[in-house]
Amino acid sequence: MYKTNLIEGAKKVLNSNFNEEKGFTIPCEGLYPFQWHWDSGFIAIGYAHYDIEKAKREVESLLSGQWENGFIPHIVFHNESDTYFPGPDYHRSDLHPSSPKTIKTTGITQPPVLGFVLKEIYDIARDKQDVLEFIRRNIDKIFKNHEHFYKYRDPHDEGLVYIYHNWESGTDNSPIWDEIWKIMDPPKYKYERKDTTHVDASQRPTNREYDCYLHLLEIAKAHNYDDAKIAELSPFLVQDPLFNAILIKSNEALIELYHILGGNEDKVEVLKSWQNKAKDSFEAKLFNEELGSYVYYDLRNQKQIAFTTSSSFTPLFAGIPNTGRANKLAHRLLKNFGSEDLFFCASFDPKSEQFKPKKYWRGPVWINLNWLIYKGLKRYKYYELAERLKQETIKYIEKHGFYEYFDARKDQFENAAYGGKNFSWSAALTLDLLNE
Repeated sequence: MYKTNLIEGAKKVLNSNFNEEKGFTIPCEGLYPFQWHWDSGFIAIGYAHYDIEKAKREVESLLSGQWENGFIPHIVFHNESDTYFPGPDYHRSDLHPSSPKTIKTTGITQPPVLGFVLKEIYDIARDKQDVLEFIRRNIDKIFKNHEHFYKYRDPHDEGLVYIYHNWESGTDNSPIWDEIWKIMDPPKYKYERKDTTHVDASQRPTNREYDCYLHLLEIAKAHNYDDAKIAELSPFLVQDPLFNAILIKSNEALIELYHILGGNEDKVEVLKSWQNKAKDSFEAKLFNEELGSYVYYDLRNQKQIAFTTSSSFTPLFAGIPNTGRANKLAHRLLKNFGSEDLFFCASFDPKSEQFKPKKYWRGPVWINLNWLIYKGLKRYKYYELAERLKQETIKYIEKHGFYEYFDARKDQFENAAYGGKNFSWSAALTLDLLNE
């Protein structure tokens, strides 16, 4: 019975957050009133289980904000709202000549999930031919997005792309960025935070962190979002294992889909060349032997940022590590993130002094990262570990509902739910887990 109730509850959350007129789904009411890039990808996977038309609309609505050069922004401002800062008038996407003329967006991006999302939708769909027509209409747009990354975000032609803003990572206020903030001296900007009117301020980024975030945007805006100038000037230039693993997984998915569609040999060969280079560089540059996990690389300062986060395990999802490194990852996951007093999988190493179990991406469990890690563990045949992670993920939802993030500590389980409630990707990915 609980499974049926969870499925119906998840559908209710998604349907309530869906904007019928514009064809997109907000992450949650109030806190996030627009369309977010990787949110929409995960949301489309959930819709595919019961309303394939909504899944298709979700993806195409996001792609309506794509720039002429292939760039897909992290927010598309389809609608008006005063509950979020910074909004469209701050981001000024119109500064770049390739941005859309009829719709406002941001000038930064998020993890490029759409490639693997198309494959997930295809795998879930009953009417394969109908979905293939949808994929045929949109797959080249996603290929162009990947092409943009390797052309403009890979200055050393090594197959690893950089992000120039922490919001591009999706893991907004992770302790990973603290070292970068320490060496930045941003102005104290005047603005009105909107997030802290919806969520306890102690769970959100600090004002100084927000000043750093805005300073990075000001640098980008001052140069009309020109990637070359940003790469030259931005103090934040990072090769992120989560972002690059998702790009590699999406490359893999596009290759599979182009084979199914047929007649796309040239694009397949390009994708394969990106894959080979990307995987080799990923292994050479982003693995930390001492930690036994993948880490971030600070491209500006030419050094690894040596911490383990939930992102460190997502290369499993993309099939990147060999068996030896996969075993080291599984060991690290179990030892630091899955001990007797913890549920899987905290967003930052619980054994670190910087672990904050209630504070956004500084420690709480997130359903989307759990989903990625679960899929990765299954890919490498760690079935027992994967099943534990899945059941603990569902346990959060069953107890608390579809919240944004959760406290990993078992002794805090009774009051573990935080952030926005009725959160769309929590609902969507719970649907996917329950419909396996």
